[in-house]
Amino acid sequence: MAKVLITARSVAANKEGKAILENAGHEIITHVSDGVKSEAEMIRIIPGMDAIIAGLDEITDKVIEAGAPGLKIIARNGVGYNKVDVKAAAKLGIPVTLAPGTNTISVCELVFGLMLSLARAIPGQDAQVRQGSWKRNLGCELYGKVLGVLGTGNIGSEVIKRAHAFGMEIIAFDVWQKPELCQNYNVRYLSLEEVVEKADFLTMHLPVTPDTKCLINERTLTSMKKSAFIINTARGELVDEKDLYNALKTGTIAGYGADTLTQEPPASDHPLLTLPNVVLTPHCGAYTEDAVTRCSVTAAQEVVRVLSHQEPMHAVAVNA
Repeated sequence: MAKVLITARSVAANKEGKAILENAGHEIITHVSDGVKSEAEMIRIIPGMDAIIAGLDEITDKVIEAGAPGLKIIARNGVGYNKVDVKAAAKLGIPVTLAPGTNTISVCELVFGLMLSLARAIPGQDAQVRQGSWKRNLGCELYGKVLGVLGTGNIGSEVIKRAHAFGMEIIAFDVWQKPELCQNYNVRYLSLEEVVEKADFLTMHLPVTPDTKCLINERTLTSMKKSAFIINTARGELVDEKDLYNALKTGTIAGYGADTLTQEPPASDHPLLTLPNVVLTPHCGAYTEDAVTRCSVTAAQEVVRVLSHQEPMHAVAVNA
């Protein structure tokens, strides 16, 4: 019997994923909390574990070393792995696995929730009505607007399909282009600079890398339309939040909708929380019953495979 540590709250609460582990004869040990676990917390709880299904916790080289030599797999219940030191894991022969495609639709739908919330000032108008006001905010339609998509992977592609149905003009940037998107949804691939400059709505679906960290900064923001909205359901680190705050405060762009910030949860005095043209959700893009089950099942299946001495199906490739 192997010990499987679960720190991802959604997986810990999901019956289907846990049943897969239990039916394989493994012991489940849960350590969940409201926030992500620090390096120190992870170092304390990981020794003696054969596997971990982790959320956005800090899994550094020191955490991985604390789990060695018994730790055999680090399974993420999502597609991001910037909080996991994959190179340190690879040196010890520990695969880091993801759950690709499992939360695609849920995150995609939240993109449109944020877009419509900004376009029609839905949160603000709801608050006004509850306070006894009946003042209308002049909004804008999505129809005919230019949607800029940065990253046309699984989520970006699903956003494109739905944006096409809304009657939006779609431009995109990605190193790996998909001709089928151009053929089926009239997508035009342009340079990063052109997409940023032309977009009425800019939605980001990129990983955090040295090239993409703080991609949205003073330079890119000042090149955008004053009427433009940015949607970020990917990672907070894609944005320089100080530059963003200044741009929103001065009217350089019209608004920002995000499901992720550089610090989660944000401090109570975070500047973005003071702005009426900002809509924020608590990193809930993948948090639907449907996506949680798919993510949990995939992560559990990867753990069972590796603990059964099989190759994982969705391991992160590590460059030398």
